[in-house]
Amino acid sequence: MPVDRIHQALSDHLNDLETKGTSKGVEDVITGVRPAEGDRGPRYLLDGHGDQPFIKMNSNGYLGLSLRPEVIEAEERATRAYGAGPGAVRFISGTFEAHVELEKRLAAFHGREAAMAFSSAYATIMGVLPPLITDETVVISDELNHNCIINAMRLSRPKAKMIYKHNDMADLEKALSQAAGTAKRAVVVTDGIFSMRGDHAPLPTVRELVERYDAEFPENVVLVVDDSHGVGAFGKTGRGTEEYAGAKADVLVATLGKAFGVNGGYVVASETMVRFFRETSPFYIYSNPITPGEASAATRAIELLDSPEGLELLAHLRAMTHRFEQGLLDLGYETIPGDHPVTPLMVRDTAKTADLVAHLKRKGVLATGLKFPVVPKGDEEIRFQVSADHTAADIDQVLAVLESWPGRH
Repeated sequence: MPVDRIHQALSDHLNDLETKGTSKGVEDVITGVRPAEGDRGPRYLLDGHGDQPFIKMNSNGYLGLSLRPEVIEAEERATRAYGAGPGAVRFISGTFEAHVELEKRLAAFHGREAAMAFSSAYATIMGVLPPLITDETVVISDELNHNCIINAMRLSRPKAKMIYKHNDMADLEKALSQAAGTAKRAVVVTDGIFSMRGDHAPLPTVRELVERYDAEFPENVVLVVDDSHGVGAFGKTGRGTEEYAGAKADVLVATLGKAFGVNGGYVVASETMVRFFRETSPFYIYSNPITPGEASAATRAIELLDSPEGLELLAHLRAMTHRFEQGLLDLGYETIPGDHPVTPLMVRDTAKTADLVAHLKRKGVLATGLKFPVVPKGDEEIRFQVSADHTAADIDQVLAVLESWPGRH
C-alpha cells in the first residue's frame, strides 16, 4: 500500500490524542427532534439510544430559532425560488437578492454602514483579520481569544504580535504603550463573549485605551470584536456585548449559526472597510456563500429577534439562565454567575468531570465537559448552555439530575 507509512504516523498521532484525553471521540448523531409539548421544551433522539429523549444543554442556539416555523418556512420559500445552492462564489454568479437583503438587515440591526456575509463566523475572522494586518501592523490579542482568532493571526504576517492577559486592561495598555510609534497600524482584537466561561470583554475600557493610543499610529488603532456568542443572546435587545457594555467596535464579527439558528457568519463595519474586505478576503472571494435559503431564514430570524416577541424570548432566556445559576448554587455547586446563557459548572477534577458528563447523559441530559489538558488542571468544568426553548420544568429536571449525582459530595 503506497501510503502505509503515513497511515502509521497518523495512527500514532490519534493514539496520542486519546492517551492525553484531547480526542474529540465519537460524535453523537441526532436522529430526530420531538417538538415542545406541555411544560417541556424540545427533546432530541440519538443514534444508539432508542427512544430515550435528551435535553440539549450544550447548544449554541440560544433563542431556539432553528425550530421556529417562520424561520423554516422562509428557508423553504427561498429554496424553492432560487434552488438549493448558490452555484458559484459571490463575484461570479453566486450573489442572490436574499444575500443583499440579509446584509442590509444586518447593517441596520447593528447600526453600521455596511455588512458582508461569509460561509461561517470562523471564515469571517480568517477572512477579515489577515487583510487588516500588514507588515507594518502590531496586532494585540486577549490570551483567551477563540481558536479562529489565533489561527487568523498565524495566517497573518504582522510586524509584531502581542498577547495581553485575559481582560487585564493594565496589560493591554502596557502592550499599546510598548507598540506606540513602532508601526503604522495597530489592531486590537478580542472576543465579546468568551465562550468557555461566559464572561465578556470590558469594551468601554478597551475602547478608551484604543482611542487614547490612536494618535501614536499613522493608520489608527483598529478595534476588532468577535461577538459570535453575544449577538442574539446578550444585551437588552440582543445586540450583544456592544449593547450590554455600552461601547462599539470598529469591526464587529458575529455569526448566524448560534442565536439566529441558521448558518453563516458576517462582519459589519464602515462602507470603506466592507468594500475593502470584499476585494481582499480570500475566504469570501474563493468560497461559496451560504445558500439563498439560509440567507432568507437568517433575515427572518433577525426580524423575529428585532420585535416584541424577540424581547420576550430574551427575557425568558435571562430568567432561565438565572434560574439555572441559582439552582447550581443552591445545590452547592460552583459556577461563574453572569447574564450570558453560558453557565460553567466548575468541577475542578478531570475524572469527576468525565463521571458527571456520563451521569447526565444516562439521565437524558447532553452537556459538554472540558477536562485537563484541554483546560488547565484545576479548571475542569462542564459548560452548560441555556436556551430560550428551555422551560422552567426543563431547568428543574436538569437540576434534579445534578442533585442525584453520587459524586456531588
